[in-house]
Amino acid sequence: MNYKNITIAGSGVLGSQIAFQTAFKGLNVSVYDINDEALERAKDRIINLKPYYKEDIGATEEDLNTAYARISFHSDLSVAVAEADLVIEAIPEVVQIKTDFYTELGKVAPEKTIFATNSSTLLPSQFAEATGRPKKFLALHFANEIWKNNTAEIMKHPGTDNEVFDEVIEFAKAIGMVPLPLHKEQPGYILNSLLVPLLDAAQMLLLKGVADTETIDKTWMVATGAPLGPFAILDVVGINTAYNISLAKAKATGDPEVEKLANLLKTEYIDKGKIGREAGEGFYKYPNPHFAKPDFLRG
Repeated sequence: MNYKNITIAGSGVLGSQIAFQTAFKGLNVSVYDINDEALERAKDRIINLKPYYKEDIGATEEDLNTAYARISFHSDLSVAVAEADLVIEAIPEVVQIKTDFYTELGKVAPEKTIFATNSSTLLPSQFAEATGRPKKFLALHFANEIWKNNTAEIMKHPGTDNEVFDEVIEFAKAIGMVPLPLHKEQPGYILNSLLVPLLDAAQMLLLKGVADTETIDKTWMVATGAPLGPFAILDVVGINTAYNISLAKAKATGDPEVEKLANLLKTEYIDKGKIGREAGEGFYKYPNPHFAKPDFLRG
């Protein structure tokens, strides 16, 4: 694996995690976002990851400061990708936004640069032509809390060059991931093909008034032994992401129930600033959510 310079496009929750993990493993990282305000938030997100690295994997302050020093921040895309061996796109789950981004990226990135999308649900073939380099494009999907849940799903589309596929598998290994190769396109990859139906089912139970969020989470945690219920997971993922996915699904299918769900997420959570764990409140309040209390599972 001869990648040295990695650009992360999109500095949200997962984009920031990918950036820091990549730098922590010794590579140079450029973070791109649309303006300086977004980049300032990214700097805070990345700095706030340090305690988790200390607690969960025993990283030292020196290790973490060295990693942070490997990261640069840019609001000019051409500057951000000037030396990039690989660009990992982690921008919102909106088809037009991604299409526009890849059209621009293809114009300014060096010929050598490989493009990878971290899209949770969309297929790389949807954007392959927009990149201008379909052979050098594929999907690279990470799970949240990347330093712990160290999986990287690498998914080719029919036009991906096999050598590029193998290179990105090696990159995933180099940054401490367990690479999970997918040889055929699958919406949601492996992880989200299993996880999204659970999250969808939980949200529909809430929408229909069957039970509240804590009862639904408690049911899943008690019955399966899982450390988090679906709404706690959604708080980690971010409610903006859940909303974008629901909105896209509602538009694609015309399902009125999914449209109601998207509206519920927007009016009762996003519009009230309850966008997940990062904001301090989503379905739960943080840093001390109810599901983490010792008596949560005791009836």
